Amino acid sequence: MYTQVFDPVGDSLGLSSIFAALPLLILFVLIGVVRMAAQWAALIGLSVALLVAIVIYGMPLGQSLDSGLEGAAFGLFPIMWIVVNAIWIYTMTVESGHFNVLRRSFASISNDQRIQAVIIAFCFGALIEALAGFGTPVAISAVMLLALGLQPIKAASVALVANTAPVAFGAIAIPIITLAGVTELPKDDLGAMVGRQTPLLALIVPLILIGMVDGKRGIRQTWPAAVAGGFTFALSQFICSNYVSVELTDVVASLLSAAAIVALLQVWQPSEPLIWKQGGPRPAIAGAAEEDAKFEAMVHRRSDATHDTRLDIIEAYAPYGIIIAVLAIAQIGFIKDALAGPTQLLDWPGLNIRNPAGEPISSTTYAFNWLGATGTLMFISGVLTAIALRLDPRHALRAYAATLKQLKWAIVTVAAVLGLAYVMNQSGQTATLGLWLAGAGSAFAFLSAGLGWLGVAITGSDTSSNALFGALQVTAAKNADLSPTLMAAANSSGGVLGKMISPQNLAIGAAAVGLAGKEGDVFRRVLGWSLVLLVAMCVIVLLQSTGLFDWMVVGE
Repeated sequence: MYTQVFDPVGDSLGLSSIFAALPLLILFVLIGVVRMAAQWAALIGLSVALLVAIVIYGMPLGQSLDSGLEGAAFGLFPIMWIVVNAIWIYTMTVESGHFNVLRRSFASISNDQRIQAVIIAFCFGALIEALAGFGTPVAISAVMLLALGLQPIKAASVALVANTAPVAFGAIAIPIITLAGVTELPKDDLGAMVGRQTPLLALIVPLILIGMVDGKRGIRQTWPAAVAGGFTFALSQFICSNYVSVELTDVVASLLSAAAIVALLQVWQPSEPLIWKQGGPRPAIAGAAEEDAKFEAMVHRRSDATHDTRLDIIEAYAPYGIIIAVLAIAQIGFIKDALAGPTQLLDWPGLNIRNPAGEPISSTTYAFNWLGATGTLMFISGVLTAIALRLDPRHALRAYAATLKQLKWAIVTVAAVLGLAYVMNQSGQTATLGLWLAGAGSAFAFLSAGLGWLGVAITGSDTSSNALFGALQVTAAKNADLSPTLMAAANSSGGVLGKMISPQNLAIGAAAVGLAGKEGDVFRRVLGWSLVLLVAMCVIVLLQSTGLFDWMVVGE
């Protein structure tokens, strides 16, 4: 049995934190400064985490390795199981030529890439986040933006930055539900409090996305669309989380935001649209089967600029309609229960870990939800997509093989990063960092969101960050005479801003657009936005903790 110790170096949290931070510091330096390919940086970071766990924290060698293996298994299933199947669906649409039809259809709404970026990455990405989460919206949004003409690194960066405001309510509000479970605070109070923080992000994120696509000129020319989408999303998120349903918050906000932009475009268009040019960037995987003349002819017809048939347009949108329908149906009560029925809860072999109070930690139990997993639902969606696009099994399997080849290094990266996260969490390194930050006293109101940011940067998941630090936030709040609801909510709201720099999500975004091994380039594009928005969230939480703005705090 291994009992966690949070201050192994001189009984000091400060000194222990220096060693606990080493795996993360080395990982981000290797990715962002040295520009090492993410898979090698992640493996080195994992090695450092194992070394710190064994030498500094006294975790037995066998349990340290078993902890890393459990994390790697979680990285493969459910995380990469989702991503592989999401990219497979996209690959089939490219293989069949339907993505060209989709691009022309979007152009009929607006041929401006800046507005398309907001609709796809912000609105549609939020809808996918609402239903699935766990990297799915980044993967799908990035490849859609790529096919619509954005440069690969820009497509990945925009998709990552857009995946912020909706994350706290993602996957039918699983982060909020998890937070309520670990803090024993009312779910509705936590959802309402988060709904008074993240909408402020939604007001500015669309403007940031436009600026990323086309700089100051883009903001100057297309700000009305950004304001319409951002304001509608923010207002809808606030109203729904506070007065309607925490679980449906992102679904309502994303749909109304898209509708607001489309309505605006009926009466307004940018004066100088930024248009995709023929011969520009193409999807990483394309082309018909040369040995199948009939199939090749259909792809060629969909690839040229002729008028698209109504059937072609319906088929082009079908994969995304299928995804939304399958994920939504899976949330229906009795269906959700049936899908969860075969779930197997496995005590990971070799792991016997207790916290300092002598209680077993929950993360040593591995949930193999093979039927109800989002990745399985995405696979079912892929099969239905193949049928809808009239792809025979040979073409569908070829697209799957191409997807695995495209994602091979991302699979290694995500497995290594999750292994690192599990070693840090189960050895006590993550808790050391959290407890050290929580010792800031009254200044913790400013640092609280940063703790959530750190948790998501490590794990890639707002849900996991809430599970790690939710109870810690409440304890720190009580010791500093702060609102427990406010600090717990800040963990989730700050966490959404760590998602874009998480190595797990960087690997997903880069691989989706064919930039595996270039994660450092994407990291440098989004790091500044992550830090700027984090500081803004820290200020928001600090103001809400003061007498001047405490009227915004639920229960105050």
